[in-house]
Amino acid sequence: MGVLKYKKTLYSLQAHAIIKLKEDLKMLPKELMDFMRSVGVFPVVLTTTDKNGELHATFITWVYPVDDKTLRLALSSNAKSAKNMQETGKVAIMVFSANTALALYGNPKLILERIEEVKFPVSVFEVSIQKVEDALFPGGTVVGTIPFMHTGNLQKAGELDELALSALRG
Repeated sequence: MGVLKYKKTLYSLQAHAIIKLKEDLKMLPKELMDFMRSVGVFPVVLTTTDKNGELHATFITWVYPVDDKTLRLALSSNAKSAKNMQETGKVAIMVFSANTALALYGNPKLILERIEEVKFPVSVFEVSIQKVEDALFPGGTVVGTIPFMHTGNLQKAGELDELALSALRG
């Protein structure tokens, strides 16, 4: 087989594998859900839009996979993202983990206006995932999750995390 024909065949196989992966992703992979549940706080990028189509992206860490088609998010009730989710009912979430970059698209619903145990207003949303896209490109990968750590009073931050995650777990 000539070099050119070999390269075309190899490229065709790689392209087929990527397309096949994208077609098969209709929900969150089990391994990713298990990992998200095991680490507790899990950083993601949340993107919303307001009624005028203005995009807003933010970084959140209180995310919990209920099942392969449902995520729960907790964030400040006063956050622009919270207001946008209630206003438009649309959300995009970028999830990063080892060898994984997924774009999740869904419809959020406010399920808890306020987590009473938290001293400031924090709401819980449940996102019904409508579409999952593999956002990696050929020749690239992600080597892990978004590096994240609390600063300041670590004990209080840990207590706050536990209150929020407890509400997300239901």
